Amino acid sequence: MSAKPVGIGVVGAGSIGIRGALAHLCLPDVQEKSRLVAVCDPVAGRAQAAANKYGVLRAYDTYEELLADAEVDAVILCSPIGLHYEQGLAAVRAGKHIHFNKTMTVTADEATEVINEAEKRGLKIVASPGQMLRPSNLRLRKMIQDGALGRIAWAVTGAAFGAYHEKEGVRSGSDVLSNVNPSWYWRKPGGGPLYDMSVYGLHTLTGLLGPAKRVTAMSGTAITEREWNGQMYPCDADDNSLLTLDFGNNLFAMVHGTFAGSVSAFGQPSIFGERGSIVGLDVQGKRLDYPGSDRDNGNPIRLLPHVDGTVHADMEEAHVFEDTMQLVRWVREGIPSNATAEHARHVVDIIEAGYRASETGTVQTLTTTFTAPEGE
Repeated sequence: MSAKPVGIGVVGAGSIGIRGALAHLCLPDVQEKSRLVAVCDPVAGRAQAAANKYGVLRAYDTYEELLADAEVDAVILCSPIGLHYEQGLAAVRAGKHIHFNKTMTVTADEATEVINEAEKRGLKIVASPGQMLRPSNLRLRKMIQDGALGRIAWAVTGAAFGAYHEKEGVRSGSDVLSNVNPSWYWRKPGGGPLYDMSVYGLHTLTGLLGPAKRVTAMSGTAITEREWNGQMYPCDADDNSLLTLDFGNNLFAMVHGTFAGSVSAFGQPSIFGERGSIVGLDVQGKRLDYPGSDRDNGNPIRLLPHVDGTVHADMEEAHVFEDTMQLVRWVREGIPSNATAEHARHVVDIIEAGYRASETGTVQTLTTTFTAPEGE
């Protein structure tokens, strides 16, 4: 534990690096707890431009230079998902705490290796998305634990990829901070809607119901080219996936990561039991009453511990800022977060096993587990 501000190194000055890290962590209200020490990005001039705009002390072109900076206590990995394992392992071996943006890694074995290396060194990991930090989800978890739905039959969650990333504001300009290429989202490893978007609903689903046991799936790539900034890019990441999860005791769930369409609220599952249903934040057809719900304008993100009542509530990617501050609090005050690496690893296990099930036609047994948070 330490009373001094945690020195942050932001790895990647792209979309999430700008909107989820730099734009939040440069603000006055967090300076006593954290400070932006360094930023790195391989695109020529981007790290320096980000440092100039957001008041970062030092800019680096390489990750190795950032890790060598003695004032960097923790890194925020805002890089493509396929780089997270390599960069996470390098970070813990350099003695840095880590906030992983979603998804933590591409495989469960990768996540396990990083977790084990961090534990050996007494380093802390927070992994996005911290869906179970939201008071709404903690209340839903409590209701399910208390039997509000009786025996649960099935659930559904997921997300559609669509053209979301091509249309982000950081991709429509002409300078290095506004012409960020999104094409990695469409390529293996780490691209596609399961890793990128369905991960939210999977974190919530497993946070509410606990760890899954088995998975089967069908999956493939439907759109083989996408356009950005007048150029066509090849796509090989699966963009049309349907998974069936087995939670044991004949409780099943469907998860989709598709290029179009959705049957549930983003990040929130629909859960059906013998005594009724939870559909998004509606319980038995009525809006959920949870701590602070009378003042959050229907947005649980506003009530996250480090967001509630601050300027961050009206900013993009406030949940990413919250996950970062969970790590900062853990490092400074010794208070662990329920946005755990073990939960993130289990979600990675589900996605990885889903792809394997699709390729083999064989139901896959999951090898990981985690402890779901107690409801409130």
